[in-house]
Amino acid sequence: MKIVIIDYGAGNIQSIRFAIQRLGYEASLSNDPEEIKTADKVIFPGVGEASSAMKKLRASGLDNLIPNLKQPVLGICLGMQLMCNSSEEGNTEGLGIFDVDVVRFSNQVKVPQIGWNEIANLKSDLFHGIGEREYIYLVHSYYAPVCEDTIAVSEYELNYSAALGRGNFYGTQFHPEKSSNGGERILQNFLEM
Repeated sequence: MKIVIIDYGAGNIQSIRFAIQRLGYEASLSNDPEEIKTADKVIFPGVGEASSAMKKLRASGLDNLIPNLKQPVLGICLGMQLMCNSSEEGNTEGLGIFDVDVVRFSNQVKVPQIGWNEIANLKSDLFHGIGEREYIYLVHSYYAPVCEDTIAVSEYELNYSAALGRGNFYGTQFHPEKSSNGGERILQNFLEM
């Protein structure tokens, strides 16, 4: 199986790669559209700021490629947020894969949310074998509200989308590569789709 992690200069790429290796697979890093198109599975990571990350995607033409991919694609953290219509962070236009706008947590809570939280209302094969209230690891100041594409929720100030899904596209606000064994199980489920 050919697994490609999109390398666009905004990501926790090595920790994802190591998690995939622990599952018995190898993944390559690439920003080459041809290599990404021929992958069996694509992982779209992201750590950083939305507007600068989108600039990098536009500069390489990946902003046009990603929404048109036909194989399973998993966006992680900022990667998931960039797959949405827009983000308040830097007033950024997103890729429009998920029909929701990313917004900032209010100042009523500590921002960013950092640490372990539970996921619930699991609605996808991505969560096969994962129990309700499994703990996952999050670091984020912005979130996708609950919407039609929500496949899991978490709570911090309010219920928000911990994961999104539409067609062959999936996104997790949390870091499956840093979460408990359940997180790696989610990666395994994605790779087996």
